[in-house]
Amino acid sequence: MSSGPTSDGQPLLEFRDVDTYYGELHALKRVNYEIRAGEIVCLLGGNASGKSTTMKTVLGIVRPAKGTVVYRGEPINSLPTSERVRRGIAPVPEARRLFPKMTVYENLEMGAYTRQDLAGIERDLERVYSLFPRVKERRNQLAGTLSGGEQQMVAIGRALMARPNLLCMDEPSMGLSPILVEQVFDIIKEINRQGTTIFVVEQNANMALSIATRGYVLQTGQVVLSGTAQSLRENEMIRSAYLGELKTA
Repeated sequence: MSSGPTSDGQPLLEFRDVDTYYGELHALKRVNYEIRAGEIVCLLGGNASGKSTTMKTVLGIVRPAKGTVVYRGEPINSLPTSERVRRGIAPVPEARRLFPKMTVYENLEMGAYTRQDLAGIERDLERVYSLFPRVKERRNQLAGTLSGGEQQMVAIGRALMARPNLLCMDEPSMGLSPILVEQVFDIIKEINRQGTTIFVVEQNANMALSIATRGYVLQTGQVVLSGTAQSLRENEMIRSAYLGELKTA
């Protein structure tokens, strides 16, 4: 389940001068990102900064007007979402977006819809259950009846069933209590430790920077800062804009 380096040493995912529009609205403006295998990279920013547009562009829901999205050294601008999933990019969407009338188990099965390897699917199902014992307990329950925290666990588990190289998480802390946020971020660290590269869009800058390798800061569609998580935590602009509650170590 490794997402080791690409054969030519290229980043796993790159945005190269990407411009994205919604009609007349210029949502992303010559954006450049680089995510290397094995990293947790966070994307920070306020509302309407372009964070969710970034995720939609990674997944092919939104197509760049200019620039190139590159995955494993190959441009993927023209690929549909389903092919991107087959190639190893899996989403954990904002607000979970489970199938509420289906059971937890059926939702997890949907994550493996691009796969044919039944033995591998069974192994990954057991992996999800080991990461999320509560999900195993609830496997026959309708997903729509779960708590917010349980739904987030199922959403992460569903994405893992695709056996991704790159896990793209859109606001995983949204709507969760502080204790559940800590649990979810601990699990994100464990998933990364097991070999999955993670790109996480998050408003909770404290939590995101506590687990990330590197980060980018987006404002009105432009990258205004990037660097290691530690350097961003120490940056005065970041501290005043996003980390007002951050305590100095």
